[in-house]
Amino acid sequence: MAEKRLRSWGNNRSGQLGDGTWTDLRTTATAVLGLTGSEVVRIAAGGAGASLGHGLALLADRTVQSWGVNGSGQLGNGSMSSHNAPGRVTDLRDVTDIAAGGQHSLALLADRSVVAWGRNEHGQLGNGTNADSSLPVRVAGLSRVVAIAAGLHHSLALREDGTVWAWGYNFNGQLGDGTSSSRNVAAPVVGLTGVSRIAAGAGHNLALVGKPGTGAAVKAWGHNTTGQLGDNTTINRLTPVATRPTWSGGVTHIAAGCNHSFAVVDDENRLKAWGQNTSGQLGDGTTVFRVLPVTVPGMVGVRLVAAGREHTMALLDDRTVRAWGSNGSGQLGDGSTTDSTTPVATLTALTGVDGIAAPVGGDFSLAN
Repeated sequence: MAEKRLRSWGNNRSGQLGDGTWTDLRTTATAVLGLTGSEVVRIAAGGAGASLGHGLALLADRTVQSWGVNGSGQLGNGSMSSHNAPGRVTDLRDVTDIAAGGQHSLALLADRSVVAWGRNEHGQLGNGTNADSSLPVRVAGLSRVVAIAAGLHHSLALREDGTVWAWGYNFNGQLGDGTSSSRNVAAPVVGLTGVSRIAAGAGHNLALVGKPGTGAAVKAWGHNTTGQLGDNTTINRLTPVATRPTWSGGVTHIAAGCNHSFAVVDDENRLKAWGQNTSGQLGDGTTVFRVLPVTVPGMVGVRLVAAGREHTMALLDDRTVRAWGSNGSGQLGDGSTTDSTTPVATLTALTGVDGIAAPVGGDFSLAN
């Protein structure tokens, strides 16, 4: 049996595929150099433009590898030089989770604190400054964190008490504190309790309130000009609002892309989508923007969703991958550069997949 490998495809102009080349794009999956699937525990993808992206991999030994563009230090290796193959993030140990934003990265440590590195113009590193850092720095004032998420220029943390904390850019209200003022230290999102999962888009966020499954509901806040909050408006929200409708079967998973959103619902794990749909990234067979959730036809048995700049991926119960939306850089992995408004299978047979990742501001994909 062939050894399981971490795979990548799509735009590669900044080495974000990690395959040791600077080849413009890959329309089918290629192997990330030096990382076997058995040693990779989690993956994350960041990006701030079609050709600017970076990848992260959390290994079983609780260290982190990074690759891709590095102009703001988002690889965390003490330099500002881009790399087309993975290398270790400096002085980072005991990591339990990772997240990648536009040009910054986050890691959750075993002691439930958070560290960050990369661009910090808007305070997205959360260390009380606005200076970039090419090495991990501690996010100030955060403890007992159980999950993290990174948007384009902002960051989120879910604490064990079910509250959500946010920091960084806030022009569209994505910090959820009732203002549009950016901040370089973490502060609680107003009125959110009982949260079990979080997701960050480019300028909006989702929170799953309640236990995943029956009774859980989705709340959203931030940028909403394309309907990505799902509240039947296109009004930005400075504090969380409920998506409409609520689903009687409950919600098990949420995901946020650049300007679009997803929820996995009911006993069949069907997929709901809303928001921007310029390139068919909602997967409903149209390019119509949706201010309320719509069903993605044929998508049942969904385990995970990863949403990029204008493309989306889904991991199914049979551990295969489907993708749809923008495909100009080959980010759907179907051997073409043709957009698709409905899910397509990757050309390279990806089986036994455990995780997927796509950058909210980029055009490439990862699967492990």
